[in-house]
Amino acid sequence: MITVNNLDLQFGKRILFQDVNLKFTSGNCYGIIGANGAGKSTFLKILSGETEPTRGIVSQGPGERLSVLSQDHFAFDEYTVIHTVLMGHDALWSVMNEKDALYAKPDFNDADGIRVSDLEERFAEMEGWNAESDAASLLSGLGIKEDLHYSLMKDLSGKQKVRVLLARALFGQPDNLLLDEPTNDLDLETVGWLENYLSNFEHTVLVVSHDRHFLDSVCTHTVDIDFGKLQLFAGNYSFWYESSQLALRQQQQQNKKAEEKKKELEEFIRRFSANVAKSKQTTSRKKMIEKLNIEEIKPSSRRYPGIIFTPSREPGNQILEVKGLTRCVEGQTLFRDLNFNVEKDDKIVFISRDPRAMTALFRIINGEEKAEAGSYQWGQTITTACLPLENAGYFNSDYNLIEWLSQFAADTNEVYLKGFLGRMLFSGDELLKKVSVLSGGEKMRCMISRMMLKDANTLILDTPTNHLDLESIQAFNNTLQAYRGNILFASHDHEFIQTVANRIIELTPKGIIDRMMEYDDYITDPVVAGLREKLYS
Repeated sequence: MITVNNLDLQFGKRILFQDVNLKFTSGNCYGIIGANGAGKSTFLKILSGETEPTRGIVSQGPGERLSVLSQDHFAFDEYTVIHTVLMGHDALWSVMNEKDALYAKPDFNDADGIRVSDLEERFAEMEGWNAESDAASLLSGLGIKEDLHYSLMKDLSGKQKVRVLLARALFGQPDNLLLDEPTNDLDLETVGWLENYLSNFEHTVLVVSHDRHFLDSVCTHTVDIDFGKLQLFAGNYSFWYESSQLALRQQQQQNKKAEEKKKELEEFIRRFSANVAKSKQTTSRKKMIEKLNIEEIKPSSRRYPGIIFTPSREPGNQILEVKGLTRCVEGQTLFRDLNFNVEKDDKIVFISRDPRAMTALFRIINGEEKAEAGSYQWGQTITTACLPLENAGYFNSDYNLIEWLSQFAADTNEVYLKGFLGRMLFSGDELLKKVSVLSGGEKMRCMISRMMLKDANTLILDTPTNHLDLESIQAFNNTLQAYRGNILFASHDHEFIQTVANRIIELTPKGIIDRMMEYDDYITDPVVAGLREKLYS
């Protein structure tokens, strides 16, 4: 349990939030949401003690242990992977070290024996004899193979380190767990493992994430940072989003009577509760909708970008034909003898255990990379717009945003270009910023503006939710669902895949799996599971 009393945080004249009074209780998972800069990560740092609030008190239950997902990927470089995980339980790690040091003494005496006896008792109380196997189990669940468990952290890749640090945070069943973007750099299978783990976690969890499916799967409550306040709602992210959108529509209908508004909200809650009860993501031990003060629902102050893709022409029946494509990187086969046809209205997600496979395929069909073998042919009516995984090369200039976008536009009228940038929430002095200093999220919004200019009837999207906030992801998702053209994309966002894709192609070194089905059905299909095991073995 974590209790927050009379908490304020202010930087100079800027007030992030004030008068925060909340209690986070055991058995619940709280999703912390808010616009970029609202203070989500800062709030977690206050709870962990890393940042001091301007005013207020944060307290835990007596004797409770707090665990935090470390953001420092180099802090444990000189330790082995397994020891890094064990260090996540400070008290246990301290006992282990002191015990081992005493046993190693050449002049072990009676006092040392008494001390060791006390330490062994504490070690047993903390289930120390199972610690190493528990740590190994966590690492394996997170995709760190056994042959790496005794490697030094400095020898691991950045993505592997992320998984080890997550195992470190989870280790030892902490009473209170703080996770800031825990799904970053995890593949879809590992995210699923983490969803299941947290859904069965019996203590208190607070999580910040841009992954909507993850938030919906694990969260019993939502904490919205808005209007300088932190407001707690029962229910997951989707419930919060739909209720805030309903409140916005009601606000826009000022003449609607209060009683009618209340009835509409009550009906919405009733319907949503029924839907949640049938959801595959709902855990049996958690009731999603507990209570809601209807009067507290109000529109969010967040702004959603206006992402609009309008094909300038209808695509014909021939979209894309791929024959015999083979691609290898650093001696590894990403895919071999790849054959498929894209049909009209296909919205295809490409998945693989090796994310390089999707990037390689997209670069090949976009004319940026050569395959070892095979060919591809676009239809005569097809126009494409591509969102690449890496975009740094587009921003190596001193152009401001308007000058940058004009490079890609047939019409370089400033008012016209400002319209596209405005849809992506750039305005005023922001338009004069040098593109070389933009954040990752700002660069992605510029790249989307560039795509919108093309009026393409086929979109190629390599992990399009990277660096985007929840508002941009939601807007992007909604647009792609309604898009009247073809989409070829890769994503680690479960909700994005489930709601956009109508076809799934999985790339493996030994062949492909090609299915016209929803992603939720794909990942639970026993026939697909058998094929995957065969193709990856």
